[in-house]
Amino acid sequence: MNWNNCIRRIHRWLSIAFTVAVIVNIVAMKQGQPAIWVGLVALLPLALLLFTGLYLFVLPHASKWRGRQRAGALERTG
Repeated sequence: MNWNNCIRRIHRWLSIAFTVAVIVNIVAMKQGQPAIWVGLVALLPLALLLFTGLYLFVLPHASKWRGRQRAGALERTG
């Protein structure tokens, strides 16, 4: 498995964990004043989703940039 597929899989599982954490947070809020940690549970998967999502967003742009850079290097050597 290559690195990009691994990041995609992690991103998918993090989205599931974030969804579950939000549901837990909603249920806890319906039952009264929740503990502070219940509100913070969703922040960890959300922060990790931010980083993996940014990586996946930049990935196609970076591959285009690397492709142009390689083409320029081939023109100079060829």
